[in-house]
Amino acid sequence: MTDSKRSPKKTRASILNYLKMHGPHSAPNIATHLNLTSMAIRLHLYDLSAEGLLSYSEQKSKRGRPAKHWYLTDNAQEVFPDAHQTLAVDILNSVTQSLGQAGLESVISTHSQNQLTAYKTLMKGQKSLSERVQKLAEIRTQEGYMASVRQDGEAWLLAENHCPICSAARTCTQLCANELWVFQELLGLQVDIKREEHILEGARRCLYRVSPAP
Repeated sequence: MTDSKRSPKKTRASILNYLKMHGPHSAPNIATHLNLTSMAIRLHLYDLSAEGLLSYSEQKSKRGRPAKHWYLTDNAQEVFPDAHQTLAVDILNSVTQSLGQAGLESVISTHSQNQLTAYKTLMKGQKSLSERVQKLAEIRTQEGYMASVRQDGEAWLLAENHCPICSAARTCTQLCANELWVFQELLGLQVDIKREEHILEGARRCLYRVSPAP
């Protein structure tokens, strides 16, 4: 599809989604992925930059001038699903005020147990580790995490390119800790799961390495 046949709004959304899923990229790379011209993509990139949604870093190239690699700014996070984060933060604070820290931990644990039960129901029929990780990515994508999976040797890398509960997770770090517990319980004790990248620690995504336990 040429840019003339694609609405500017859809093109902008496609650019933002691509950078969210794949990290910083140059205009030619984005253009190739979206099947558009580099010139058309650059116009959108500069417009998005003027709005504060994109920025770029220059990287040396073998030939010619340094290449601009575009990436999302913090402001761009507002474009993606937030799962009513303000409400979630308010509720967490209210629970802590009413029930104390122990009460909050109990509520989060109950939520994690319910989440695990729901995931197990959706996971029925998935037997191999590959199938289960792929299904987990599908479930998490439906919840707004923009998840993807790729194989890396004997392991699978589960990437969550967006965190729709990021503000709540900053308020209550137990949410992230319990999330890892849910994954472990869901995939089984014969599987080793490690979080290698974490949005709350400044990474652009959360990345989990899932591999057969030694």
